[in-house]
Amino acid sequence: MMSISRLLIIFAIISTTFFTVRSIRLVPDDKSSFNDGSSDFMEAPGYQNGPECSVLLQNNLFLACDPSAIHIAMTLDPAYLRGTVSAVHSILKHTSCPQNTFFHFIASGLHHGSLAKTLSSVFPSLSFKVYTFDETIVKNLISSSIRQALDSPLNYARSYLSEILSSCVRRVIYLDSDVIVVDDIKKLWKVSLTGSRTIGAPEYCHANFTNYFSDRFWSNPKLSTVFDSKTPCYFNTGVMVIDLERWREGDYTRKIESWMRIQREERIYELGSLPPFLLVFAGEIEAIDHQWNQHGLGGDNVVSSCRSLHPGPVSLIHWSGKGKPWVRLDDGKACPVDYLWAPYDLHKSQRQYLQYSQDLDIL
Repeated sequence: MMSISRLLIIFAIISTTFFTVRSIRLVPDDKSSFNDGSSDFMEAPGYQNGPECSVLLQNNLFLACDPSAIHIAMTLDPAYLRGTVSAVHSILKHTSCPQNTFFHFIASGLHHGSLAKTLSSVFPSLSFKVYTFDETIVKNLISSSIRQALDSPLNYARSYLSEILSSCVRRVIYLDSDVIVVDDIKKLWKVSLTGSRTIGAPEYCHANFTNYFSDRFWSNPKLSTVFDSKTPCYFNTGVMVIDLERWREGDYTRKIESWMRIQREERIYELGSLPPFLLVFAGEIEAIDHQWNQHGLGGDNVVSSCRSLHPGPVSLIHWSGKGKPWVRLDDGKACPVDYLWAPYDLHKSQRQYLQYSQDLDIL
């Protein structure tokens, strides 16, 4: 099996020598003209459970609440639909028990039905439920951030999972739509949340934590004392294992909302939905191996720059930041790492690339 570094070299050569990927964007600027998009995607291969998998009732009504199933929550946004489809495809391809995996998708009411139709078309055997997120709940709490995409109400849905998802769902993996999983998601699902910890995520303690909040925050002892007796580290909220029972018991949604209200008055941070999570949970996170969130591949939040994978094993690749792989591929401005995402892309515009991938035996 080829190493990821070897694949990056191959794809960089292919992208500059053989062809340039150009296609029509899936989502028009005018969202009111959005169609269900099902005709834009190829149907995914069917994935079956391995012999080691427990036999669960393959009925959405029962599987949605089955604690033996792997529960994954993602938002469903027309602007990121291509990324969501690729993420789901990668999870199903690499997990040992795809039929025991249940997806909880959160969408706004505007495109709820059409997006569900697309998922059913692309993944005929997928076990999933689409929940409607009432964006009015959070609209009056959102403050402008460093990048407009971070201000989308749906970007804050992760703070409301305990209320959106059925009360029978006790635990969930939350994933952003700009990820691919290249390992068995069951390994992430089995991570233990020790003590009273509510969230598990890769931590990055080398990052300068003070940079995530303004001078006004650090100079106000009534605010900054929230980190007293803690050793807070940065963590990325795009990959989290969440104990929803503990979340509900701790009423953490209300605590996050309280910090959002303070932000509207005091302007204590710039990065959308991330800082409230840091304020509530930093220093009390179950640290998961960094291989489960190789993030930052979209560049920073202002400039879409090319970045490389960090050294070490890789289980999940994350294009957090401004640059998304499907956009850069469509524009013919792909970064080398974007070609690691492309084999999971089921959009019909990528047929030519997928053929090259099959020829190279990298799928």
